[in-house]
Amino acid sequence: MAVIAIDLGGTKLSVAIIEPSGNVVQKDILLLEGREGKAVGALIKSSAEKARDEALRRQISLGAVGICVPGISHAETVWAPNIPGWDEYPLLGEMQSVFQAGKIPVKIDSDRACAILGEMWRGAARGCRDAIFLAVGTGIGAGILVDGKVLRGAHDIAGAIGWLALDRPFDEKYIRCGCFEYHASGEGLAKVAREYAGAEGLQEPHAGGSGRRVTSRDVFESYDANDPVARRVVSEAIEFWGMATANLVSLFNPEKIIFGGGVFGPGLRFLDAIMAEACKWAQPISIGKVSFEGSQLGSDAVLFGAAYLALQSSPSRS
Repeated sequence: MAVIAIDLGGTKLSVAIIEPSGNVVQKDILLLEGREGKAVGALIKSSAEKARDEALRRQISLGAVGICVPGISHAETVWAPNIPGWDEYPLLGEMQSVFQAGKIPVKIDSDRACAILGEMWRGAARGCRDAIFLAVGTGIGAGILVDGKVLRGAHDIAGAIGWLALDRPFDEKYIRCGCFEYHASGEGLAKVAREYAGAEGLQEPHAGGSGRRVTSRDVFESYDANDPVARRVVSEAIEFWGMATANLVSLFNPEKIIFGGGVFGPGLRFLDAIMAEACKWAQPISIGKVSFEGSQLGSDAVLFGAAYLALQSSPSRS
């Protein structure tokens, strides 16, 4: 019995039909294109309905729906700071209305939890009981596996490491997203590059001459071209990634830290430099036993985690 897996990110939506073997029957990717509030909810509903109808056409039985969100899933609502209008969005009720006729359960979890679940099921964390997925994309989060279970905290907010305090003094610019995320997320790399370029009277890392806003990919491309702003931004980001992973290693003593999200990607080439930085700060025995690895599932890590979430709640689970 297959499941529908839905990965809502800050800029796009992925929807797939996935079998218990991990085989992806069908996958669609849609851009949010500036949608906000109810418009994002409507896109999720219509995409889920399309996947449901496709499963019916293929005569595939559906056991459950798993949805990951870029924020916090409460009992009935979702808080997603990168999606305007999603402070307390009633996603569960809307999705239950789509699947109520078939009595198909709907489960929602955070993208960081789903990322480590996906890697545990089909990726780099297979066989691990203690591992961390460091997700660096539009924002930053960590899926933390402790003794084979996802660490959630008292209010299901554990892993919100974008708020790690890695610099001082405190600056009001950290209020919205946190210090670590401000400097070393995908959005942060581009933001800091613009700040440095403006302060030093230099050109921003190129955006292909299109006039669009600089992205983290532009920063990496400019880094390869020896652009001084990009070199400074990436060098500082390596320090932040290294300090953050050192703290995670010292706190949780994981077997692996798995790097994923849109920045890793192009940032995977810096794993050795990140490890070298982490070694300066971390508990020495623990850092000597942990491995730093890239995601084996790439951009689908969270999607597979959503599928695993759904499979665990499927009525047919044996």
